[in-house]
Amino acid sequence: MFRFEQPWFALLLLLLAAGLVWAWRLPPPTLLVSDLTPFRRAFAGRRRRLPSWRLPLLLTAAGLSLCIVALMRPQAGTEQTIRHALGVDIMLVLDVSGSMQLVDVPEDYANLEQVARAVQSGVLKDRISVAKDELKRFVEKRPDDRIGLIAFSRLPYMVCPPTLDHDFLTGMLANLQAGMLPDGTNLAGPLASATHRLKDSPAKRRVVVLFTDGVNNIQDKVSPVQAAELADKFKVTIHTVGIGSPRAVMFVRGLNGGLQVRGGDEAPLDKKLLEDIAKKSGGRFFAARDSRGFSQVMDEIDRLEKVQIEGTQYREYHELFSAWLWAGLLLILAAGLLEKTFCQTLP
Repeated sequence: MFRFEQPWFALLLLLLAAGLVWAWRLPPPTLLVSDLTPFRRAFAGRRRRLPSWRLPLLLTAAGLSLCIVALMRPQAGTEQTIRHALGVDIMLVLDVSGSMQLVDVPEDYANLEQVARAVQSGVLKDRISVAKDELKRFVEKRPDDRIGLIAFSRLPYMVCPPTLDHDFLTGMLANLQAGMLPDGTNLAGPLASATHRLKDSPAKRRVVVLFTDGVNNIQDKVSPVQAAELADKFKVTIHTVGIGSPRAVMFVRGLNGGLQVRGGDEAPLDKKLLEDIAKKSGGRFFAARDSRGFSQVMDEIDRLEKVQIEGTQYREYHELFSAWLWAGLLLILAAGLLEKTFCQTLP
């Protein structure tokens, strides 16, 4: 980066330009003679050149210009901005009950044969696979956040505490399977556990995102709403995501390797409870009816929980005026030498 520390000295260049114009228009040195004929013959056929007496003037003007530039203090240096990300501490709370094996079918599929082909080819995935894909994408988009993960069904299971080691987190996420824990849906336990992990966090923003496809059917020491009130007390915000739609089926692989429908589900989602949990802690409720909807929900949460960025600028400059000053002085010296030698005029 190049700059002038004292650019107002450039006004002197205007004065120098005016002086140069005035000096240029001065009449050249003259000598009165009675007849110019011998001079015309001597210079006949020669190209007209710049009068020698003007060369020192131009060199002097150039030298003074360089000295003025030196007064402007030219500087070269570097400018560096260090960005500090004020990250968000986030706990992802994922339901791994058996119902997460269901496949939510978009409305543009007309029959089960189309659905089976889509599942076979990997176009459609069960809820747990969609959740893992979208949570991984969410984590990868937020490198400055400490993110943790709790899996739950009847009981909560701490998969990973809040960490910046997102490779470890996504590796643990990939190992989760629906039905890996005793079945049931207990919303209060994982919410209380997530709040406990975040309550002493130094982060300015602490967030829990709860993902579930079922109804709370386990009675714990506290209710889910009481767990949300506890989170609000510790300034922890809870967003809730209801997963699933009535168009849900479950496929199992038969002995011949094909897919068979084992049964469906009406997705008994307690939307009101999830809305109350979010409202009590200042969060929002989202509905993810299928994989496309899940992706949109995660994008919305990502926009909602933006990371604050602070920047600190460092600048380091080196003075360059000495080179300009010496160049200007050398031109002025050269002008003086030429004026007294090669460009000297005789009266």
